[in-house]
Amino acid sequence: MAVVAVWKCDRDGAMFDNKKEAEEHDKMLELAANITALIERHIDGINEQTGEEIGLLLARHRDALAKACKGKPEVLLEQKENSAQEGGEETVTPFAANQ
Repeated sequence: MAVVAVWKCDRDGAMFDNKKEAEEHDKMLELAANITALIERHIDGINEQTGEEIGLLLARHRDALAKACKGKPEVLLEQKENSAQEGGEETVTPFAANQ
């Protein structure tokens, strides 16, 4: 029997084939949580699910947002919708997909 090393993100249970991808995913989720907290603190009446969705969206597109804030707002319009990228599924191991 072969032993396969996987890294599990304790924030959402996603599993990864390598440590670097797992750490990047964890950092993205931490950023999303902090953005969500900021949104909920400053926008009255927003529900928790909507706040989390906005937080995840902004965290996933942090590089494009950084470029937009530095004077290139058009990069936000160039972002293509990619469902695999949106869900982060391309780095999740088959183990996580089957759970």
